[in-house]
Amino acid sequence: MGFDQEDIDLDDVEHFIDKKKLAAPIKSTVDKFQLVPEFLKVRGLVKQHLDSFNYFINVGIKKIVQANSRITSTIDPSIYLRFKGVRVGEPSVVSVNMLEMINPHMCRLADMTYAAPITFSIEYVHGSHGQTSISAKDNVIIGRMPIMLRSCRCILSGKDEEELARLGECPLDPGGYFVIKGTEKVLLIQEQLSKNRIIIDSDKKGNINASVTSSTEMTKSKTVIQMEKEKIYLFLHQFVKKIPIIIVLKAMGMESDQEIVQMVGRDPRFSASLLPSIEECVSEGVNTRKQALDYLEAKVKKTSYGPPPGKDGRALYILRELFLAHVPVRDNNFRQKCFYVGVMLRRMIEAKLNKDAMDDKDYVGNKRLELSGQMISLLFEDLFKTMISEAIKKVDSILQKHNRASRFDFSQCLTGEIITLGLERTLSTGNFDIKRFRMHRKGMTQVLTRLSFIGSLGFITKISPQFEKSRKVSGPRSLQPSQWGMLCPCDTPEGESCGLVKNLALMTHVTTDEEEGPLVAMCYKLGVTDLEVLSAEELHTPDSFLVILNGLILGKHRRPQYFANSLRRLRRAGKIGEFVSVFTNEKQHCVYVASDGGRVCRPLVIADKGVSRVKQHHMKELQDGVRTFDDFIRDGLIEYLDVNEENNALIALYESEATMDMDEGAEAAKIRADTTHIEIEPFTILGVVAGLIPYPHHNQSPRNTYQCAMGKQAMGNIAYNQLNRMDSLLYLLVYPQRPLLTTRTIELVGYDKLGAGQNATVAVMSNTGYDIEDAIVMNKASLDRGFGRCIVMKKLVATCQKYSNSAGDRILRPQRTGPDAEKMQILDDDGIASPGEIIRPNDVYINKQIPVETREKLKSPLSDSQYRPAREYFKGPEGETQVVDRVALCSDKNGQLCIKYIIRHTRRPELGDKFSSRHGQKGVCGTIIRQEDFPFSERGVCPDLIMNPHGFPSRMTVGKMIELLGSKAGVSCGRFHYGSAFGERSGHADKVETISATLIANKFSYSGKDLLYSGLSGEPLQAYIFMGPIYYQKLKHMVLDKMHARGSGPRVMMTRQPTEGKSKNGGLRVGEMERDCLIAYGASMLIYERLMVSSDPFEVQVCRACGLLGYYHYKLKKALCSSCKNGDHIATMKLPYACKLLFQELQSMNVVPRLVLTEA
Repeated sequence: MGFDQEDIDLDDVEHFIDKKKLAAPIKSTVDKFQLVPEFLKVRGLVKQHLDSFNYFINVGIKKIVQANSRITSTIDPSIYLRFKGVRVGEPSVVSVNMLEMINPHMCRLADMTYAAPITFSIEYVHGSHGQTSISAKDNVIIGRMPIMLRSCRCILSGKDEEELARLGECPLDPGGYFVIKGTEKVLLIQEQLSKNRIIIDSDKKGNINASVTSSTEMTKSKTVIQMEKEKIYLFLHQFVKKIPIIIVLKAMGMESDQEIVQMVGRDPRFSASLLPSIEECVSEGVNTRKQALDYLEAKVKKTSYGPPPGKDGRALYILRELFLAHVPVRDNNFRQKCFYVGVMLRRMIEAKLNKDAMDDKDYVGNKRLELSGQMISLLFEDLFKTMISEAIKKVDSILQKHNRASRFDFSQCLTGEIITLGLERTLSTGNFDIKRFRMHRKGMTQVLTRLSFIGSLGFITKISPQFEKSRKVSGPRSLQPSQWGMLCPCDTPEGESCGLVKNLALMTHVTTDEEEGPLVAMCYKLGVTDLEVLSAEELHTPDSFLVILNGLILGKHRRPQYFANSLRRLRRAGKIGEFVSVFTNEKQHCVYVASDGGRVCRPLVIADKGVSRVKQHHMKELQDGVRTFDDFIRDGLIEYLDVNEENNALIALYESEATMDMDEGAEAAKIRADTTHIEIEPFTILGVVAGLIPYPHHNQSPRNTYQCAMGKQAMGNIAYNQLNRMDSLLYLLVYPQRPLLTTRTIELVGYDKLGAGQNATVAVMSNTGYDIEDAIVMNKASLDRGFGRCIVMKKLVATCQKYSNSAGDRILRPQRTGPDAEKMQILDDDGIASPGEIIRPNDVYINKQIPVETREKLKSPLSDSQYRPAREYFKGPEGETQVVDRVALCSDKNGQLCIKYIIRHTRRPELGDKFSSRHGQKGVCGTIIRQEDFPFSERGVCPDLIMNPHGFPSRMTVGKMIELLGSKAGVSCGRFHYGSAFGERSGHADKVETISATLIANKFSYSGKDLLYSGLSGEPLQAYIFMGPIYYQKLKHMVLDKMHARGSGPRVMMTRQPTEGKSKNGGLRVGEMERDCLIAYGASMLIYERLMVSSDPFEVQVCRACGLLGYYHYKLKKALCSSCKNGDHIATMKLPYACKLLFQELQSMNVVPRLVLTEA
C-alpha cells in the first residue's frame, strides 16, 4: 500500500481530500484482508477460552457466591456467616508467612500449580448462647483457583515481548491452558445439544418425541413428550412411568378440552391427532384439576431425598419446579407452561404430518460449545456448596459442646482445602464427577502436546464430541453444510473419532452469556404481545409469529420481519449486545432471539443491496492505526452472525459477485439486490492447522485431512523458550526454515517464526528402485550439511525420599577406582551426573543409597551398614551417544529433593525415518546415496530428495506441483509466493500463469522441468525432470524408537512366557492368525517350536492310571502321583507351562482334566 506519485503531487489541502475516491467501494478485495489480523487481536483462536474464563472470574464467581451467601447454623439460627464479596487475587504462593508472586515458567519447572488465592470479605457472629457480637473480616483467603495463562488475572496479560522474555515466556505462545502440578492442561471445548430448546426427533421404533433439556441456575431437568400409538405421553424422571399429557395439562389448570384443542390448533388434522389422548384421559376418570393432581400424586416416585410433600402435594411441586424448569411460574400461574406444552405438541403433530419438520441434531445451530469458564463455574459451584455444608456440620458439632462454644469463632470453620484440592484434582485427572448436576465425564482435560508449535495451537481449538467413539453412527461424522465458516472442514483425525472431533475455523468466536432482562424489555417495547393477554385460540393465528428468546416464549408479533430488522438495526447501532442473534423461521412461524453463551458465530461485512459498507477510507484508517476492529462493529460496518441467522442472510463470497455488471440478467440483478453480507476472506473457512497447506483447493480432500494429522507431528521449534523448558520429551529440528511458498494463515498465527520443516530441492523421477511405494531417496551430502537433523531431549527424574522415621536417602561420592568405577565416570563429586558428559547405556546417573529400615523409630544416626545401594542406571539404545544437557535440582511439593536431568540426543536421518510434504504425502527414507551418484542439472544444482512420480496420479495432489513451481519462482526472483486457499481471485495466491512467467524471465522452463545429467554415467537423462523446492517436514516417528528384536530375555512370572512390548524387552507374539497361517501351510514342527519350545516348555510327570499331574520327589529320587500315592505308572512329557497352569486352575474350580497318554 505505497503512495502513488499522484498522491504526493497533491500538496494543497483541498485537492488532497478526493471525495469520490473516499466513497468508492474497495476496488480489489486484497485490502479487506487487513481485517483478519485485526480480528485475531481481539477475538478468535484462543481468545474464546480467555473470554470465557475472564467472564467466570469477573462475573460468574460473584453470582455463585451471592446465590449462596448466607450460612446459618441448624442448631442456633441466630448464629450465621455472610459472604459480602469475593475476588480472585494475583497468582502467588504462601512461603514463610508472606505472599510470593509466581510466574507460569517457574511453576512448570518446579511442578507447582499456577493458582491465585480466592479472597472473601465476610461478616459473622462471635460467641454463642446469648453473648454474641457481630464482626467483619476482609481478605480472608479460602481456597486457590488455578489461573488460565494470558487471562485477565494472569501475570502475562498485557505484557509486551520484552517483559514476556524476562518472565521466561514465549510471546507467540497462545495461552489458554492451565499449569497444574507442572504439566500444561487444556480444558477442551465440549460440544452439546443446546439447552432450553425444543428438539423434535424420533426414536428407533419411529415414535416422534419432543425433548427439552432445561437448565436454570437452580435446577437441571430433561422433559420428553412422546407419541406412542397415536397417544401422547410425558416422560419425566420424577414420575414412575409415562403419563398422558392431557392429565398434566389439566393438573396445570387448563381444564376445558376445548381450550386444549384451540391451543394446539383448530386445524382438523391437529384436533384428530389429539383425540385418542383426550379419550384416554376420560377413561382414567380425570376431569377436574383436583382429580388430575390426585392421579399424578399416585405416580410420583417415592424418593428418599427431595423436599417433603408440602401443603400442595408433591405432584404440584414437580410440575412447578422440574417440569420444563426454565419456564417460570409466578404465584402458581401455570399459563406459560401450558402454552409451552401446546407449542411442543403442535411441533410434534406437524412432524408427524410432515417429516421435514424434524430437527437435525447434528445441525451446528442446534449445538452449543461449552468453554472452560462454564465448566469451571459448575465445578466451583459444586465445591463451594460442599464447603458450606461441611462448615455447617463443623459449627453444629462445636455448638453441641457447651464448654467450647464460648470462644466460638465462625470464620475458623471455613476450610479452603476442599476448593483447592477439588479444582486441582479435577483439572489434573480430567474426570468431572459432579453428582449435584449429574455430570460424569471423563477426559475433559488433556495434556497440551508440545510436539510442534502448530500442534499445540491446534490442540486449543479442538472440540471434544458428546458421543462415544464406539458408536458406529455416520450422522454426526459427516460434514455438515452448516459448518461452513464455523468449523474447519479438513481438520479431523482419521480412524475411530473421525468426524466427531472437530476444530474451530480461523475467524470463529464462541459467545458468552449476556443479560436477558434488558432484551426482554426491549422486545416488549418493539410491539411483542405478552402471552398473558392472549387466549389459547390466538396462540397460533397464521398472520402473526411467536417470539422466542433463549427458549422462552415471550409472546406474539404481527410484523415479524419488521421486528427482526429493528433488532438488527439496534444491534448494529450498538444498543444491544453485538452477539445477539435474531432469526425468523418461516416454517415454524417463529422469531428466535438468542443471547445465550456457547453459540459459534463469525464476523461478516454488511452490504446494502450488494454494496459493501466497508469503504476504501475505512481500510486506510485501519492501516494508519486510527481504527480498530471493534470500531468497525460499533459503526455497524461488520456484524457477527451465528449459524441460525446465516440462514436469513444472503452472503457473497467476493465483492465482485455482488457489485453491478453491465450485461447482467434480471436474475443476477435480483440476487445482487438481495445480498446482505460479504465474506471478509474466503480462506478463513479453514482452521489453523489446515491453513498451513498451500493451494489446498487443488488437492483431493482426504489429502488435506491427512496433512492436518501429520502437521501436528512435524518436528520444528515449539517456542522461543524451548531450551529453558523441562518437558518429558522434546523434538527439535536443528535448522528449521520458513516455507518458501507461504499462506496468509501461516503469517497470521506466527508459523513463519517457528517453522517445522525445511525447503528441500526435490526431483520427481524414479531412481535406484529404492523409492517404490512413497519411499524417498536422500542425498548424503545434504544430510551431512544438516538436512533433517534433529535433537531429542528426554527428561529423567530422580528423587531423594524422606521416610516417616526421619531417615532419608543419601547421595554418595562416586568410586573412582574399583569394579564399578567405569560405570560412574560421568558422576561429579556430589554423586550426580554432570552436564556435558556423554552418557551410555547402563551408566549410573545418580549414586544413591536408601536406608534398610524405614519404619521403626531410629535410636542413633544410621551407620554405613544400614544403607543399601540403589543406583539409577541409564537405559537407552545401544551404540548411541547421548549427552547430559542440563541438571536441575528442586524440591517437590513434599519438600523432598528432586533431581531432573535432560538427556540430549542428536540424530541425523537414517533409513526408515518418516518424512512428509504439506500435502499428506508421507514417505520413509528408502536409501541414502552419495552426491557423486546423484543426478544434477545443467546449472549444477543437485536435488536433496528424489521422489517417485507414481505418488501423483492416484493422489491427485496438484497443490504439491504448484508449490514446487511457486517455490522455484520464489527462489529465482527473491520473493515469497503465496498459496492461500481460494486466494487466486483476491490476490492471496499466485496463479500458475504468473509463476510460469517469472520462471521464463529467470531463464527456467515455464513448466518447472530441467535437463538432468546422470550422476553415474554423466550422460543427459532421456526425459526432462520436474525439479524444485518443496517444504518437507520430518515427523516424530523414527526407526531408532521403533526398532526392536530379541533372542532370549525376561519372562512373565505366572505363565513363564516372554514379556511383551519394547520397553520390557519383550518377544514378538505369534498370535491366533499367524498360527492359522502356519496350520494352513502344514508346518507342524514350526508351530511346535513357536508355540512351545521357544516360549514356555515345561516337563511334567503324568500318572497314566488317574491321568493327573504328579511331581518328582528329589529325596526319594523318583516321581510320585499325589492322588494315587505311588509312582508306578508315571510318565514324563513336555507341555507348555501355560497349559499346566490351566489344568491346575481348573482343578481349583473342581473341574478335573485327565490326560490320556499313548506310547509314542
